[in-house]
Amino acid sequence: MILTVTPNPSLDRTYEVPSLDRGEVIRATGERMDPGGKGVNVSRAVAAAGRRTVAVLPLGGAPGALVAELLDQQGIEVAPVPVAGATRSNIALAEADGVLTKINAPGPELTDAERELLLETVRRQSGDASWIACCGSLPRGLAPDWYADLVARTHAAGARIALDTSGPALLAALRERPDVVKPNAEELSEAVGRPLATVGDAVKAAEELREMGARAVLASLGADGQLLVSDQGAWFGSARVDAVRSNVGAGDSSLAGFLIAGGGGPEALASAVAHGAAAVQLPGSVMPTPSDLDPAAVTVTADLPADRELTEPVS
Repeated sequence: MILTVTPNPSLDRTYEVPSLDRGEVIRATGERMDPGGKGVNVSRAVAAAGRRTVAVLPLGGAPGALVAELLDQQGIEVAPVPVAGATRSNIALAEADGVLTKINAPGPELTDAERELLLETVRRQSGDASWIACCGSLPRGLAPDWYADLVARTHAAGARIALDTSGPALLAALRERPDVVKPNAEELSEAVGRPLATVGDAVKAAEELREMGARAVLASLGADGQLLVSDQGAWFGSARVDAVRSNVGAGDSSLAGFLIAGGGGPEALASAVAHGAAAVQLPGSVMPTPSDLDPAAVTVTADLPADRELTEPVS
């Protein structure tokens, strides 16, 4: 079982539009409504793969009730933490050329009691978890070291934890040595305080995160692929993608694929790449099923292309 923790979940509405013209009336060609949040997406991807998952998340108001209902419809066990504030609603506009514009609401502010109840719920639900995936931004009311506290408690209970967050929350958590951290290129650049122009730059940055405490780094480099750096070695993975439809939740799908495959080594990286590549070819934040995966399109190598320039360098 993979347990996910989403401190700031959302109700996500995705509209497909021909193009985004400011100040004009835009008619959507398609629309979806999904439970949102990075940890929620990981649970959705795990469930789509036919594996058991439990989602821990604070829920409040009508949007929170709808999130729980949508998750239940997808076969995901929900461990809700009731909160007074309403769960946030987010909007994504997906253009025909693959460009995505997102509007994310701030979400409710958690009280001290709600914060402690969230930690206690994770503790109660984590007994038979093979991995705990903690993902996304922190809501108002949770200090940047909240994830660090959660990592420490998780390790004290003997469980493994994967962390997908950024900024001060990521840096604070590194001191507790999370088993895996999953930054994208921008978050990796922010963590080390310098730009990334090549795959080699990303490798060095990942190694620095390991020096700061991360036991392994799974870095998403956008269209260029993914990078895994751990004490077992370093590998680079990429996949052929015929057409990008939406990248919403693609990184979360990658993390799910990585954890499903054991959470370490080149086989897990190949699974992460396959899941991410499949996700970007699906509408909205639809998570891939096994039939959507194309393992033959994935390449993983220990011969790192250090001099390869990133398609989207981070300045």
